[in-house]
Amino acid sequence: LQSDAFRYFTENANPDNGLVADSTKPGAAASIAATGFALSCYPVAAARNWMSRKQAADVTLKTLRFFADSRQGSDARATGYKGFYYHYLDMKSGKRAQACELSTIDTAVLFAGMDVASTYFDRKSKSEHEIRSLARDLLERADWSWTLDGNGEINQSWKPGQGFRKADWEGYTEALLLYVIGAASTSHPLPREAYEKDAEGYEWHYNAGMEWIHATPLFIHLFPQAWLDLRGLHDGHVNRHADIDYFENTRRAIAVQREYAQLNPRNHVGYGENIWGLSACAGPHGELTLRNGNTMQFDGYAARGVTAGPDDGTLVPWAATTCVAHAPEQAMNGVHAVLKAYPDALNNGQFVGAINPSLPGDTRTGWVAPACFGIDQGLVVMTIENARTGMIWELTRNSRVFKKGLKRLGFRGGWLN
Repeated sequence: LQSDAFRYFTENANPDNGLVADSTKPGAAASIAATGFALSCYPVAAARNWMSRKQAADVTLKTLRFFADSRQGSDARATGYKGFYYHYLDMKSGKRAQACELSTIDTAVLFAGMDVASTYFDRKSKSEHEIRSLARDLLERADWSWTLDGNGEINQSWKPGQGFRKADWEGYTEALLLYVIGAASTSHPLPREAYEKDAEGYEWHYNAGMEWIHATPLFIHLFPQAWLDLRGLHDGHVNRHADIDYFENTRRAIAVQREYAQLNPRNHVGYGENIWGLSACAGPHGELTLRNGNTMQFDGYAARGVTAGPDDGTLVPWAATTCVAHAPEQAMNGVHAVLKAYPDALNNGQFVGAINPSLPGDTRTGWVAPACFGIDQGLVVMTIENARTGMIWELTRNSRVFKKGLKRLGFRGGWLN
């Protein structure tokens, strides 16, 4: 599963500029988040001999050179602005695609990949030295202070001619990674106060016999910790109501996901103790007829999750696999159960974006997403590697950027001491 997931980045990237397609859909634009995951996975590929170290360094350098040389500007045809980048880019030209937003979180994922690469490629060769130099310059170019609104909170996105969207990062979200990257900046750092404002919005819930910081979609708990080793680290917020760290909170979120699927309050097909996983994903769209003859309205892409939903029977088949570093036994049981019950969840050895067994289809899997997505494959590669060797976590523990960012946000304890 891990090596097949990595193939996504060799089969769906532009070899001339390193940009990685958002999905396997024909004509898909590049995603800067998928590209960030790719940059984090090339070191894994080199370590596992899926490609040589030189090949990994070459594609990494090509990617960094593209971003370093791409045009920054406030007009709609640039690649980015103020050191940040548009969510989607044209695979060939690298210019803004789909009239999309300049995304703070997707830029943070891209930067996380750059920093992992710069930490791994630590040799004295000319190419590896250039990787480190470019990564440092690109991270320092981002003006994080520009992203703050009048209340000192971070805006999620910006568009040319429109300005910032009226939406800030609030509460427990995937932006945990963003705060770490932004706080580490020497030139334009995010203030700790922005993080504190965000953390004030944490919601504690009680499910599966445990207290946990609630976030509905599973990916929120997994994405930041694909990079961040938060075992034993505290920031004064995660242990406010329970003596836990963020790693344990993710373990509890997994337990809540499993319990919810077992209870299956909406009687969807396929849910169970070992088949679970509600997260943000593409899904069926429109008013459709279920296997049982009833009709249901589906919304396509949605941030599905537990316990309040939305929940329309759509599952992400990669869920259990990507939980293997946090809950190995439950994850392995889930992997075996999903692949046995729904083999169509794999396409060319890679997990599709989602499945919905409650809908009729050519097989018992029911509705199957027509594409695989780069961020899903990257998460599979990284979380499996963290479970096997802890490689990504070790790289970020040795990273000046990640250590500095965590400390500036007030994290203490564990390996950080």
